[in-house]
Amino acid sequence: MNTVLEVRDLSVTLGGGRRPPLPVVRGVGFTLRRGEVLGLVGESGAGKTLTALSLLGLAPDGARVDGSVRLLGEELVGLPVRELAGIRGRRIAMIFQDPLHALTPVRRIGDQIAEALRIHQRPRPRRESALRRAVELLDFVGVPEPARAAGAYPHQLSGGLRQRAVIAMAMANGPDVLVADEPTSALDVTVQAQVLGALADARRETGAALLLVSHDLGVIAGAADRVAVMYAGRIVETGPVEAVFARPRMPYTLGLIGSVPRVDARVAPTPVPGTAPPAGVVGPGCAFASRCPLAEPECETAEPRLLGVDSPSRAGLHGVDAHEAACLRARVVARRTAAELFPPSTGRGRPSGGQLGPASRPATFPLHPPRPTGRLLGTSLDVGPLSGPSPDVGSSSHRSLGAGPTPGSPFATGSLPGDPGTVVLRVSGLAKSYTAVSSWRRGARIVRAVEEVDLEVRRGETLALVGESGAGKSTVLMEIASLHAPQAGTVEVLGQDTGALSRHLLRRLRGAVQIVPQDPMSSLDPRMPVGDIVAEPLLARRTPRALIDTRVPRLLRQVGLDPADAAGYPHQFSGGQRQRIAIARALAVEPALLLLDEPVSALDVSVQAGILDLLLRLKQELGPAYLVVSHDLAVVRQIADRVCVMYAGRTVESGTVAEVFDGPRHPYTRALLSAVPLPDPPVERARRRIGLPGEPPSGAPRTTGCRFLARCPVAGALPPGERRRCASEIPAQLPTAHLGTQTVACHFPHGDSWTWHDRRTFGQPKPPEHPPVRDQT
Repeated sequence: MNTVLEVRDLSVTLGGGRRPPLPVVRGVGFTLRRGEVLGLVGESGAGKTLTALSLLGLAPDGARVDGSVRLLGEELVGLPVRELAGIRGRRIAMIFQDPLHALTPVRRIGDQIAEALRIHQRPRPRRESALRRAVELLDFVGVPEPARAAGAYPHQLSGGLRQRAVIAMAMANGPDVLVADEPTSALDVTVQAQVLGALADARRETGAALLLVSHDLGVIAGAADRVAVMYAGRIVETGPVEAVFARPRMPYTLGLIGSVPRVDARVAPTPVPGTAPPAGVVGPGCAFASRCPLAEPECETAEPRLLGVDSPSRAGLHGVDAHEAACLRARVVARRTAAELFPPSTGRGRPSGGQLGPASRPATFPLHPPRPTGRLLGTSLDVGPLSGPSPDVGSSSHRSLGAGPTPGSPFATGSLPGDPGTVVLRVSGLAKSYTAVSSWRRGARIVRAVEEVDLEVRRGETLALVGESGAGKSTVLMEIASLHAPQAGTVEVLGQDTGALSRHLLRRLRGAVQIVPQDPMSSLDPRMPVGDIVAEPLLARRTPRALIDTRVPRLLRQVGLDPADAAGYPHQFSGGQRQRIAIARALAVEPALLLLDEPVSALDVSVQAGILDLLLRLKQELGPAYLVVSHDLAVVRQIADRVCVMYAGRTVESGTVAEVFDGPRHPYTRALLSAVPLPDPPVERARRRIGLPGEPPSGAPRTTGCRFLARCPVAGALPPGERRRCASEIPAQLPTAHLGTQTVACHFPHGDSWTWHDRRTFGQPKPPEHPPVRDQT
């Protein structure tokens, strides 16, 4: 293959003037050949996006770019702005992370694509022919009704359609290099698969090389030929994707791959302790030394160079296809696993369905000694204000901190506090509608966000709600968190119907249910120190100050923070640390039920592993029930005991995680699972997706039959009479024919086996010649 892009010793420095210069990108070098895909991965702040922007001359104002970027032999660094403008979009094009910001909001999609054609092509096409070509490009990248989409404004399209429109614009002039910056980071997994397919089609059509910047190692495993791992502004390991994933030689790469949750198996993610250094702040030695369990004194004195790792001498393997690592202990790393270097703290107490081996906690996270289990937290709702000195945890005098309801109290659950069968939450027939006002039409429409949802969570259990955007997951969570009477159905917390309680009893019940929001920064008061934030729920319950002063440091230690962090403010902490603060605040009143709304979706994968490890340990030690909302099925596999799959406001399948993930019966569940990428290049590339046409609906569609009918890959092959049944009758949630707790809402559920490592099962299944008709009576 011919070299189209050659980057050598690229450095980007920010600041200057009165501020000291910050070297954010340091000596980055790589080569891209025609038709090749290079994946650029790493944590936030590693310099991935700034590297990508610098290739096109789009570094921020005031940045100094040094080194060499040669596109087909032509040097781009230092090129005048006018000449760069003629190259961008024609020979090298960018696909940005957020298409809503990349597209002009006041111009139609077709006009924007046509503009790219008319600026760069000679002879200059007429406007009408450019618009026709724009429609053809939208059709090529899989946009349904491309003519209609070309006439729409960006805000009128979904996120997936906007991203495909940006891909169409990038490929319009047949560039030699495509640069994609996190093109799927904010999309549902099924839409992500569609966008990755459109990106692959664009690359094949144009023959372009692709630089794919992503934090999702599963995406890189399936799409990239080679991978470069960045840390603290420089590449620390690079090579063919199969070699780097199978035999990583840099401790950071090993921990990064080990921290990725897998959807095909229950394996403890390995949290990498500590945090990456701030951008531009590096010492004389290896930037990873402070987090590395193999670091030696020499690692802190000199920064290691990238050297070949596939020969005993570590020399003579330089070149595009060489596997190289910047580590003095590469040979030692080759003999270690991620769990050995970065052991998770939850060696026991995992959810049912998988046990992990013994492990120890990272020394960087001081923890409070484990609390004895065997009591239900958050049920001391009949107790008045807390008083007296801080009792020992788990002692009989600890009743005022949540030991259980007094017999005969209105909050008694009918079972012993330590009984694992205690039902903490029961939801029956929950429904929720709202009015969506459309100002430009001066009208309104009713959106049925949730229809007939039933679920139950017991003490010490984790139930996950999964599905695409608009499925109703967060609406269910908010209806439970409000503790008010729902529009339809009932919500019972600790046996009490929230719609029948007085305001006084409702206030006493509120401490039993706490929520951890998706974005902790938006829920933490920036003007309050962390100690006051954690103490706020206790103050609301009129807890004595002496007891608060004792409990706040204990809570911070429990979530892996230092008691001294109580004096800090939210902006001084990383995203993972802010999530720990939010968890500590939620645990302050010792709830019986913790509502977790996408608790790790905004975190880097290594930080995500630490939060999952923390949640599992807290459940083991404290025993609350978790209700988790997540679109990430790999995360659900690691943390949940049971799962409910939602689509268009209804539950379509439920059961234990093992039942649903290893034996999905509903075609929607199968499509979701097949779309989740695996961080295993050979397996990921051999899989075939079950494609779903169209976009996820927002709320329940106004149809009389199955809500999934329009996208169902099975319904299209059914005989007309059986398809009419799907169109006219909503399927009931019924148990499967197999033993267990699994239920499915489908007239013609799958009965064939599903094996993660049998690659044939990932294809679109053929419906049986005479699908079994289940008795719905």
